[in-house]
Amino acid sequence: MKDPRIEKLAKNLIHYSLRLQKGEKVLIENFGLQRELVIALVREAYAVGAYPFVSLKDHQVDRALLLGAQEEQFSMMAEFEANVMKEMDAYIGLRAGDNINEFADVPADKMKIHGKTIMQKVHRDIRVPKTKWVVLRYPNPSMAQLAKMSTEAFEDFYFNVCNLDYGKMDKAMDALVELMDKTDQVRITGPGTDLTFSIKDIPAVKCSGQMNIPDGEVYTAPVRDSVNGTISFNTPSPYQGFTFENVKLTFKDGKIVEATANDTERINQIFDTDEGARYIGEFAIGVNPYIQHPMQDILFDEKIDGSFHFTPGQCYDEAYNGNHSNIHWDMVMIQRPEYGGGEIYFDGVLIRKDGRFVLPELQPLNPENLK
Repeated sequence: MKDPRIEKLAKNLIHYSLRLQKGEKVLIENFGLQRELVIALVREAYAVGAYPFVSLKDHQVDRALLLGAQEEQFSMMAEFEANVMKEMDAYIGLRAGDNINEFADVPADKMKIHGKTIMQKVHRDIRVPKTKWVVLRYPNPSMAQLAKMSTEAFEDFYFNVCNLDYGKMDKAMDALVELMDKTDQVRITGPGTDLTFSIKDIPAVKCSGQMNIPDGEVYTAPVRDSVNGTISFNTPSPYQGFTFENVKLTFKDGKIVEATANDTERINQIFDTDEGARYIGEFAIGVNPYIQHPMQDILFDEKIDGSFHFTPGQCYDEAYNGNHSNIHWDMVMIQRPEYGGGEIYFDGVLIRKDGRFVLPELQPLNPENLK
């Protein structure tokens, strides 16, 4: 029996997220075989007169490839995938896996090869700037376990999150974009946190279901050398197959000058990937009303209601601050009272306290107004 929620999600992805048109080519890339949604996407693409292409991948196979990775081989793989991507007008990345730590024992130098070749040549150089794209997860028992929920309860949560009215959210974000575009100084305070930086003249971009599902953030970037102070993250942060906790970063003139975590040596190795890894490429405010708690999946966690994320590494072209890196690591802090609270100030004016917007023009983004 078909699940109507899957059919609705496929329609939203094809019509709202991608705005797929007759004659366009779309690559559906599926990590972990999720037949129901892949088939629904293929059918919906055909229904609009588009041409769907499907690529099936597996994280365990990728781990085996990475363990023996040589840059020459991965450059050839990147060239192959880039040639496919160049032919596409749109891209859907469907991610699902049984183990978020599948790459935990892949050495850092091998992960670096992947970042310099496939991620750079396919994702950053072609997919992001030159296609219409959307990336999403798909529910499975592993994700339910991370969310500390039963499989059935997690599926209900997932479809509430992914099938909400993103058009309504999109309109509600306009006031926040307008305010961020005219803001210079940002100050963030909370437990173990007092951080200042400028976002002057760097555009704010709303994310309301066009590129990520689930979605719900407005992002910009700090002026590269403007970040000063300390931030203590209260959310687990998986990266390169390892889950970092109790991450604390201290900044001076934009640069991370001190970093500690549950594996301080490992986190500093990541920040030593290249010069840009110790500078920030993104600052974003999360507003998805259905996502309340972290589940060690960044596509969900970075959208948590009452959160923000601060991202060491590569900036986006749409919010360009000149920072370049092979890493882009979204680190999340939740500021609702049960997570310790906190404040965000724009040019000295309090705009959000304990995860709730206080300015009248921003209150449509509070959770009760987005459901």
